[in-house]
Amino acid sequence: MTATSIFTTAALAAAAVTSSGAAGAQTAPHPTVVLVHGGFVDGSGWLGVYQELKNDGYPVIIVQNPTNSLADDVAVTRRAIAGAKSDVILVGHSYGGVVVSEAGNDPKVSRLVYIAAFAPDTDESVAALIANPAPGAPVPPILPPIDGFLMLDQEKFAASFAADVAPDEAQFMADSQVPWGVAALEGKVTKPAWRAKPSWYLVARDDKMIPPAAQRAMANRAGATVSETPGSHAVYVANPKAVAALIERVATATLASK
Repeated sequence: MTATSIFTTAALAAAAVTSSGAAGAQTAPHPTVVLVHGGFVDGSGWLGVYQELKNDGYPVIIVQNPTNSLADDVAVTRRAIAGAKSDVILVGHSYGGVVVSEAGNDPKVSRLVYIAAFAPDTDESVAALIANPAPGAPVPPILPPIDGFLMLDQEKFAASFAADVAPDEAQFMADSQVPWGVAALEGKVTKPAWRAKPSWYLVARDDKMIPPAAQRAMANRAGATVSETPGSHAVYVANPKAVAALIERVATATLASK
């Protein structure tokens, strides 16, 4: 063997070792975070959370649900999950918690996160969960339905939904409401994913839409890992750092099967 061939063989062997070592040192890809909004709003409210997660290297998909019916919203969310290139952390706010409870049965979803959200059990809907509020609990200013759709009283929107959001932004949210279908309000979950998959819950302590006591009760029933933070129902808009920080903790948590 010539000197040239010896050196060439050695160089190739070294390159192979280096390549193998680099491959072994690579970390698993971040899970994809899929964000699901609730009633009366659209996916744009997730902007702050999206920016925090993207800055930290997480792929993020924001679902734009029509909120006409639960079946439609689950179908749209499942299409978003299908587009993820890694396992999915499925995050729902408010009524979005109903959507993720159903859509979260998708095998690509590894964990669930509820942000001041409804976490229904089998055959439960938002309508059922809000039917008998506790004495003294705040009542959301939902107006009577028109053509099968619900809206919040614009004059009371900020105080009930977004008390800690900047006034101009809260007013914009009130003026740009997305009508919420009665069929979505009454949509029942068939198989709650939290029964089989690990879940986390962020309670908004100053929520005037879903009483904090009700949030804690649903979180405990779901066996979720519970965190709390000061904040209105729109805590994900007002305090995106806290919401993103929870999601990132979830992403790095060791999963235990239920």
